[in-house]
Amino acid sequence: MFPEHRPRRLRTTPAMRRLVSETTLRPRQLILPLFVAEALERPRPISSMPGVVQHTRDSLRQAAADAVAAGVGGLMLFGVPETRDAVGSGATDENGVLNVALRDLRKDLGDDTVLMADTCLDEFTDHGHCGVLDSAGVVDNDATLDRYADMALAQAEAGAHVLGPSGMMDGQVGTIRRALDGAGHTDTGILAYSAKYASAFYGPFREAVDSQLTGDRNSYQQDPGNAREALREIELDVAEGADAVMVKPALAYLDVVRAAAETSPVPVAAYNISGEYAMVEGAAAQGWVERERTILEVLTSIRRAGADLVLTYWAAEAAAWLD
Repeated sequence: MFPEHRPRRLRTTPAMRRLVSETTLRPRQLILPLFVAEALERPRPISSMPGVVQHTRDSLRQAAADAVAAGVGGLMLFGVPETRDAVGSGATDENGVLNVALRDLRKDLGDDTVLMADTCLDEFTDHGHCGVLDSAGVVDNDATLDRYADMALAQAEAGAHVLGPSGMMDGQVGTIRRALDGAGHTDTGILAYSAKYASAFYGPFREAVDSQLTGDRNSYQQDPGNAREALREIELDVAEGADAVMVKPALAYLDVVRAAAETSPVPVAAYNISGEYAMVEGAAAQGWVERERTILEVLTSIRRAGADLVLTYWAAEAAAWLD
């Protein structure tokens, strides 16, 4: 074989490497998650996620405009309310922090980007779970679905193009689809968090949304050791009407991303989550890794695994590098 076969010929120059590159990473494939908090006078840094903040209503509008100008494909909004209760009332209040922010951005940006909303109660409940609790303190799946339907309608009416149900309740996609269609929101899409694992990498996110959670979410999020279960969840969500599906986290579950990409008839997203972000930022701050190269390698690996879309806190910054 050698010396006739020399694979290095295709690596000789930057132009040659670019010509034969197998995996593309473009700004349009990136989605920027953003946090907006109620009653802030100025953006509040998130200590465990250097460079990421809880936005005020005004700073959110500027950050969103900058991200869209950089070419990112979409924005995913999370709300951080000032007060919470057992059923997450702020999630369905038309004047709640998330719904107000959605109206702001839809007014500012129109259809220039894909505006997405986290359709989950955990940021809004005083117990921090993704649903309402029964008398035994256990998440009540079916009662939660009723709340998700109301939340979905509030977000669609506020201007979201796509809803992101992330609570891992059985039947959540079908319930939301029926509610949207029944109210005339037939064009509002659903990005289903179909394979959301009970991960230790969510730690910094808990700070980002001021989570009130005690205990864990193991009864509804997936066991990290399970892969076939993820494919079953994806199949069910597609059957219920999901327009795209999500694997979360991304890096520790690239095998699941690959399996999803090979079987899903709809686009596959992967969420490069807070703990993954924090590890790279922490190592880069110590000078242990080259920050830009590492970020692009991480995002490329998620695309190489098969993700059509990547949610990442580096979206706007990486988009500028890519262009």
